Amino acid sequence: MASRTVNELRSQRWFAAADMRAFAHRQRAQQMGLRREEFMGKPVIAILNTWSDMSPCHAHLRDRAEAVKRAVWAAGGYPVELPALSLGEVMVKPTTMLYRNLLSIEVEELLRSHPIDGAVLLGGCDKTAPGLLMGALSMDIPAIFCPAGPMLNGRWKGQVLGAGTHTRKYWDDLRSGKISQEDWIDLESRMTRSHGTCNTMGTASTMTSIIDAMGLTLPGASSIPAADSGHIRMASACGEQIVEMVWADRKPSRILTRASFLNGARVYMALGGSTNAAIHLIALARRADIELSLDDLDTIAREVPVLANIRPSGDRLMEDFYYAGGLPALLKRLEPVLDVEAGNVLGGTLSDTLAFAECYDDDMIRPMDRPVTEGAALAVLKGNLAPTGAVLKPSAASPHLSRHTGRAVVFENYPDLVARIDDPALEITPDSVLVLKNAGPKGAPGMPEWGALPIPKKLLAKGVRDMLRISDARMSGTHYGTCVLHVSPESAVGGPLALVRDGDEIILDVEARRLDVLVDDAELERRRAAWTPPEPKTRRGYTGLYQDHVTQADQGCDFAFLEGGPAQGEPDIF
Repeated sequence: MASRTVNELRSQRWFAAADMRAFAHRQRAQQMGLRREEFMGKPVIAILNTWSDMSPCHAHLRDRAEAVKRAVWAAGGYPVELPALSLGEVMVKPTTMLYRNLLSIEVEELLRSHPIDGAVLLGGCDKTAPGLLMGALSMDIPAIFCPAGPMLNGRWKGQVLGAGTHTRKYWDDLRSGKISQEDWIDLESRMTRSHGTCNTMGTASTMTSIIDAMGLTLPGASSIPAADSGHIRMASACGEQIVEMVWADRKPSRILTRASFLNGARVYMALGGSTNAAIHLIALARRADIELSLDDLDTIAREVPVLANIRPSGDRLMEDFYYAGGLPALLKRLEPVLDVEAGNVLGGTLSDTLAFAECYDDDMIRPMDRPVTEGAALAVLKGNLAPTGAVLKPSAASPHLSRHTGRAVVFENYPDLVARIDDPALEITPDSVLVLKNAGPKGAPGMPEWGALPIPKKLLAKGVRDMLRISDARMSGTHYGTCVLHVSPESAVGGPLALVRDGDEIILDVEARRLDVLVDDAELERRRAAWTPPEPKTRRGYTGLYQDHVTQADQGCDFAFLEGGPAQGEPDIF
């Protein structure tokens, strides 16, 4: 039953008064062909749509917006579609991460400046999920996330292909001569054969699954393939549900608790999720004014094994995960370690979802005593090379490199890496440690996915497929290898990574959670005295703002002025 009256709807400030301004608002609605009866006294529902022609993952979201609209009308609401910044991974340069915070600002201000009572958030590709939700948390009106859904499995020459994961594999095969240029071209049209997000456990499925586990989607919505007719029905159900949420005033702050975030983190680990989620989860928690740290994530990673047999940690894909029971089935496996009283958009609890969950494939979604990998989904490393933390994904790394000492081969920035990595004269062995500097939040800027540094061609030719690689960059969740990422503080602000030189010995010990450069403190201080910070790439526009205000990776790479605290007040002038 509704707990709010029509007069309590936020949109009534725009439409209900008998003054000139409200007259103008009603007049303009009717200018678009609406009858007064179609919008007066109804909850106004914003459909924030990140569709664009440059985002193939979201190619279907125009249609999904229509499904949401018809359900909002049927439920007694007034739907309005508001386009939001489309962050299509791969196409956007230098990285969508640079613009995640911009999307969050846009979402918050779109909802604040318009007569909106509730919102359906349409997105899924990597940074759209956290960006949309960060803005919605800051605005704190009823909101439901409608995930774009994963693409269908790819196939080539009898092999099932995963987007991103197999791109990296076959690129190395091409560079080493194992496949031909004709094979490479043929792969272009075989690997991504439908709309939707990556079908591996990349950042997209990691984040939408986490958001699902936190109770901000319809239960299980994150697992439905984008091309499945069930996905259209799910979008329609979101439209119906948001109207009920508005009447109940069920906003994010009334759903989310620290327990919700810890549930999301446990699912993250069980999925073998993307390392990028460590940044996004912390950013989301800080927007919600809830305490969550890298240490919390590391503790959970030690307790929760990888149970979802999905690439790159496993050998199957998201379509298979859906048929096995999807996220509800994984949650059922995790039931003993979850807080089942955590709330959701339905007004119920996680225990309600678990009552109907069932797993149909024990190889796809493993029981707790038979994990997919020995290595955890995340290890948080600290030491004199990463005083506030760095991350590694043991489940997708090489076990023989989990304790490794090697000499550094240093690249000062990404152009330096591209120019020299395949130079036959590069002095490097399989035991060397590749180090990339100036690839972090401020240094790149935007912290691109450069962290899976390429193996030098001359080592690929000898059969080398993994090396220890260290950077202050990120890595695609679809990728794999022994890559230490998010080294913090980053090199561009004077973090110890800036002081590493060719030939320095570096030691990684995953079990001990240590990352150190074997150079004494006195020498490091001499190097620091001689170090000068790099010039910012630009002082102009949004990128200049980003470089001035972005926090470090261990703090979520948000803008400090957007974190926590009460939401900004409502518009004063009507």
